[in-house]
Amino acid sequence: MSALGAVPPAGAAGGPRGERGAREPLFRPLSAEDGEQLPAEIESLCMNCFQNGVTRLLLTRIPFFKEIIVSSFSCDSCCWSNTEIQSAGRVQEQGVRYRLAVTCRQDMDRQVVKTDCATAAIPELDFEIPPFTQRGVLTTVEGIIDRAIAGLEQDQPVRRATDEGVARKIEEFIGRLRQLKEAQSPFTLVIDDPSGNSFVENPHAPQRDDALVVTRYRRSPQQAAALGLQGEELEEPPEPAEDLHNEVLQFNTNCPECNAPAHTNMKLVQIPHFKEVIIMATNCESCGHRTNEVKSGGAIEPQGTRITLRITDPSDMTRDVLKSETCSVEIPELEFELGMGALGGKFTTLEGLLKDVRDLVERNPFTLGDSSAPDRTQKLQEFIGKLQEIIEGQRTAHFVMDDPAGNSYLQNVFAPEQDPELRVQRYERTFQQNEDLGLNDMKTEGYEEETGSR
Repeated sequence: MSALGAVPPAGAAGGPRGERGAREPLFRPLSAEDGEQLPAEIESLCMNCFQNGVTRLLLTRIPFFKEIIVSSFSCDSCCWSNTEIQSAGRVQEQGVRYRLAVTCRQDMDRQVVKTDCATAAIPELDFEIPPFTQRGVLTTVEGIIDRAIAGLEQDQPVRRATDEGVARKIEEFIGRLRQLKEAQSPFTLVIDDPSGNSFVENPHAPQRDDALVVTRYRRSPQQAAALGLQGEELEEPPEPAEDLHNEVLQFNTNCPECNAPAHTNMKLVQIPHFKEVIIMATNCESCGHRTNEVKSGGAIEPQGTRITLRITDPSDMTRDVLKSETCSVEIPELEFELGMGALGGKFTTLEGLLKDVRDLVERNPFTLGDSSAPDRTQKLQEFIGKLQEIIEGQRTAHFVMDDPAGNSYLQNVFAPEQDPELRVQRYERTFQQNEDLGLNDMKTEGYEEETGSR
């Protein structure tokens, strides 16, 4: 659709809304009580009847997710309408792949956020929706299949007139898709998004969902180029010209909440009885948002590390914790598991990490509001209550950190003596873990001869 002119909504020009100043965030939290959050109206061309219609744009922010642009078009001449959603947030540091095993009718109702750069596939039918062929959408598993059926049926009348054989085969394939909607046979839905902005609902949250596998991965140069990030794989950090242990570096960036200019401080820190790490902290003077992130300053260890702490005393909450991006967290007593990539890298205390987990669970948009199921909300509140008891030292539990890269750390308060409540295990990584870390295709010896032979 093409914009012909903007029609500002009532109260958009002048008045209190225009006097709030430039510090007002562009993306406001989605709230029914915010009377000033009005969509912008744009007079647009209807691509169905070529008359003028109206496009409404709403810039908003969904808790636990990110900034989005909701657009809705309607034409009074032919009554045609269209809605779509676009991500307005930044591209994540890693891509994400969701693999969902659909076995019952309830799985068809799982909510899915699929961006326009994501690929949707059903391996059992050898069916794939390529990236950039559909607009981003907030829908369900059944909705994705419905859109695929509608797309295949769109040109069927033309195919029947020009190539009846092809039309018959497509009709048979549409029938197989309709059978999947009825959940007559199990199938697998794969959502692969190199931007990391897609999402598939876990109805058992905060517990682990055995039917859903979430994998985060590094983008390939081809995927980065498709996202307009072709230069990111070629950039290498410059070699330090001086000792950085006593120096705090500062560089300009944008706030991840309000997108206002901010400063990020970076420092190289030596953790006793462990290794060097890089701590980065961002403080936004515009909205007050603060965030910190930890990157490993060393190489991937030869073996993975599994750290198990038995929490028996409130003083355990003061232990220092270094959680890398490749580390997963488990609390077996609560049947809780936090996968790789969630919460990013953090250098905090055990209490701080558990509070971050609690906040992450509380902000889940699919368990809030009128659309949430009462039993699911009650189960979530019970989990938060048990987690709060662990934080306050009223409940004993085991805290497990599993890092295939071996770059995570949990403080031993008896160091250099052995801690009776802390167990550190080294293990050999599996092929899949090496694949997730990008080690299977990495060659560090003999590559000079291979390059010279070419």
